[in-house]
Amino acid sequence: MNIAASSKPALAGLILAVSMTTIDSTIVALSSPSIQQNLGLSHDGMQWAVNVYLLATAAFFLLGGRIADVVGHKRMALVGIAGFGLTSLLCGLAPAGDLAEAWLVGARALQGVSGAIMFPAAIGLVVEGFPRESRGRAMAIFFAITGAMTAIGPIAGGWLTQWTWRAIFWVNIPIAVVAFLIVALAAKPSVRRHERIDWLGALVVACGMGLVVFGLQQASPWGWDSPAVLASLAAGLLLLVAFVLLQRRSAQPLVRLAAFRDRGFTLSTLATLFASVAFISTFFFLSVYGQVSLQLSAAETGLLFLKFFLGFVVASRIGSVRFDRHGAKYVVLAGGIVGAIGFGWLALRVTDLTGDAHAFLNAQAWPIIVAGAGIGLMFSAVTTDAVNRSIGASYGEVSAVSQTMKNFGGALGMAVFTTVVTSRLTDLLTTSFARFGGTAADARSAVAQISGASGDSGGSLAQLPQAVRDQILQAVQTDCAGAVQWAFWGMAAAMAVVAVIGVLYPAGRTSLPETVSDVAGTSGTAVAPTATV
Repeated sequence: MNIAASSKPALAGLILAVSMTTIDSTIVALSSPSIQQNLGLSHDGMQWAVNVYLLATAAFFLLGGRIADVVGHKRMALVGIAGFGLTSLLCGLAPAGDLAEAWLVGARALQGVSGAIMFPAAIGLVVEGFPRESRGRAMAIFFAITGAMTAIGPIAGGWLTQWTWRAIFWVNIPIAVVAFLIVALAAKPSVRRHERIDWLGALVVACGMGLVVFGLQQASPWGWDSPAVLASLAAGLLLLVAFVLLQRRSAQPLVRLAAFRDRGFTLSTLATLFASVAFISTFFFLSVYGQVSLQLSAAETGLLFLKFFLGFVVASRIGSVRFDRHGAKYVVLAGGIVGAIGFGWLALRVTDLTGDAHAFLNAQAWPIIVAGAGIGLMFSAVTTDAVNRSIGASYGEVSAVSQTMKNFGGALGMAVFTTVVTSRLTDLLTTSFARFGGTAADARSAVAQISGASGDSGGSLAQLPQAVRDQILQAVQTDCAGAVQWAFWGMAAAMAVVAVIGVLYPAGRTSLPETVSDVAGTSGTAVAPTATV
């Protein structure tokens, strides 16, 4: 199946544009120590600079998808690309001093909103720009490459930060310029639809998603029993329930809930959610493990993500071919099984610190590759299948649902795994430090350093003899590996759930209709996808 030559430039431009958003979902976390030190940010300020991007995209994806469907996919893709380039420039220009936190957090929030506008519009352009015989292939390429770019973020961040942390934002500017020009010249114009936008629904779902993601993000530092965390989660869930009720009564809703009557669409959404619990969390915990337990530099830690990336890319190609021939069911099942095996294998191997950590093929290499392959097998296929099952001309809103679940899954995984790992690490270090004359306060200080919450040198430990400090450093490396192990077990469990979803998934292939007008219409009536067994 070949892609039409006239459509290839547009696809390349859209991949370039969306890759900026997926790279930026992970690139800042690895570079945060340099940013924090250079700008003089507080720990909370730096954490918000990382987390507000995820919060903003989760809150505004659905609105972005609906606006793209109504105003036009090409127009909104260009707005999103330009906005992302401009906000990247603002991030890189953040000044040191009193304005630093407000400037960087605000620019990152606007960056997230720009991504939420761009991504669903890009999906609509891919759908509109390709005939039926090449559309599935184009979608597979789009999702495989842009998904794999998530792993590029930490790799690029490690190398660019050696020059200046500002480069991790400025690198987006030439990419945005090139992507803007290509899409402007090569993408087909989009038809504007004369429909209203449910602004009330958009406000309710943005506040609901924002509060839920905020509660999950703050669960670790504040504690799951914090009144503020519980209130945020409860209020967010109530607003999401209110949003569903509003959508059921709206003649032209933000999201056509009839899409969820399709069992395959519902299961594809759940598969994206649980796969993202493992996928997004992987980068943070591999970064902590590489720099603390393996004592690698930021650039060397990036090689861990390269291994994950290799497994992801190769398996994405296999998964897209199997998906084209047989549909999503067995790809989701295989991806869940392989992913569960890979993350479980990695959990068993992370405590082996005896080999050469700097060697590319060390004890952790193959488990990381297999874990990446599990995600790669199913991730692009399940997202493509969700869009194939979309109703009306609502490709923007359907892709927005999928991407919202991706961000929500990432926030959920980070919140749960961080809480578990922090608790486990504190217990392990308290026991280890006691053997060397350290205290529980020393253990908590070390945990704060590992999590990036403090620059404290370790209190009374600095007064201990060098030999004892060396033993404690070894204990920190070993105990960090033992704590992070629990996160990888959790990721294996999430991928096992994906495998169960694969068992329940409907068999057969789905294909997009010949033209958008085949399923277009403003009534919101569900149209079944074309299926071939």
